[in-house]
Amino acid sequence: MELEQARKDLMALQEQMSAYGHAMGLMSYDGETTAPRGTAQNRGHAMGILSEIMYKLSTGKETVDLLEYLDAHKEALDQKEQRMVYLLLKDIRYMQKIPLEEFVAYEKFVVECQDVWHSAKQNSDFASYLPYLEKMVDYRIRFARYAAPDKDPYDYWLNEYEPGIDKEKCEAFFSTLRERLVPLIQQCAQKPQVSDACIKGDFPEDKQEALAYWLMDVIGLDRDHVGLSTTEHPFTTSLGSHLDERITTHYYPEDLSYSMFSVIHEGGHALYDTGSDDDLAYTALDGGVSMGIHESQSRFYENILGRSKGFAKFAFPKLRQLFPEDMAPYSWEDFYKAVNRVQPSLIRTEADEVTYCLHVMIRFELEKRLFAGDLKAADLPGEWNRMYKEYLGVDVPDDKHGVLQDSHWSFGAFGYFPSYALGSAYGAQFLAKMKETVDVDAALDLGDFSQINAWNKAHIWHFGSLHTPAEILDMTLGAPFDPSYYLDYLEAKCKDVYGL
Repeated sequence: MELEQARKDLMALQEQMSAYGHAMGLMSYDGETTAPRGTAQNRGHAMGILSEIMYKLSTGKETVDLLEYLDAHKEALDQKEQRMVYLLLKDIRYMQKIPLEEFVAYEKFVVECQDVWHSAKQNSDFASYLPYLEKMVDYRIRFARYAAPDKDPYDYWLNEYEPGIDKEKCEAFFSTLRERLVPLIQQCAQKPQVSDACIKGDFPEDKQEALAYWLMDVIGLDRDHVGLSTTEHPFTTSLGSHLDERITTHYYPEDLSYSMFSVIHEGGHALYDTGSDDDLAYTALDGGVSMGIHESQSRFYENILGRSKGFAKFAFPKLRQLFPEDMAPYSWEDFYKAVNRVQPSLIRTEADEVTYCLHVMIRFELEKRLFAGDLKAADLPGEWNRMYKEYLGVDVPDDKHGVLQDSHWSFGAFGYFPSYALGSAYGAQFLAKMKETVDVDAALDLGDFSQINAWNKAHIWHFGSLHTPAEILDMTLGAPFDPSYYLDYLEAKCKDVYGL
């Protein structure tokens, strides 16, 4: 094997993998958005065939020989090629440990499990979902043990979503947050509650859609490469490369804020992905490096920017234009306070910034116990409801508003949730660094995201997956990760809104 030919074969291999990934991603996206509910079996059949092809392509002798040859000659490769080989070999070593039949069966099962979850959530019917959830937990524990027999299964998946993270680090991080968040929530509760009347009412879906597209334009999304659709649970996905990004939202006529901030949140993900350098397209380096860094961007745009005083003032005239009667009695200050109201609630995706991490902590604790065997899937609804009462002081009326609210477990994403809290904290520290060279407040007053986006692209986006999360944090911040930036930010926001 000659080195130059091997380098060309490396790029050709990644392009082929990207094409299959595009097809499989498009099927998943279709299943979550416009596909008729009765088509899951058909999609599962196709997904099984494609996943088998991908498995054989990835783990076949020709591919393994190529990557092992390049790994043995990595001193002759450039930095990007070395990272590509590392990431591809990492994924292949994982797949090699899972029997082909189980891998294909799992890919088919995910399609079925997601379909059942949709119906179960709509009908608040946990019993119909339970056998699928039990099977999903078994799959993820078994696959983790295949991949890393000597490692705790939950630690394995935590590290897959955010490299370098495990239960011990998560517990220390959440302990730091809890120490200051709980008193802060109590202080807000002792003050007169701010009104959220201006975002509650009857907001037609077509007007909300118009707002969604306006928001996409304002934050700087390229709509030639980023599409918008609707789904039960908003998400973002890349199809083949950063050149084809899809975001979704859900319109609730009675609540203007849900779609508005889900679009900005998913838009943050899409900005990160589409910000990858173009020469990374169709390679293992295309798109974001981890879910923690990804959520740092989505939560940064949704909350730090989207719920800021400057952006509230900028966006309010648009709200008045789209919803003149609803907004007539209110000012931009009313809107700013409404979207920053601190109020313990049932739904994570609707939670305010201050109570949000408590929602994440609950999921972390439940997943940890589930994977340790200390909690059975059948007991999740009861424990979920008990912990919501303990952590947030709210009563869960049904499973639709409780244990069935998130889609993550239906596609096996155990270990993902801590990334939301970590990302929120990363984002606050990114803000402090950004403000050293960018007048963020002035930009938000004008609704001009160009300098903000340029900073993020230069420091985070354009690298794609070239660097590890730890390297991104070190290069961007020049200091260790420190969650106190996040807690300081939240306390300052509460002082402004509640006059603490």
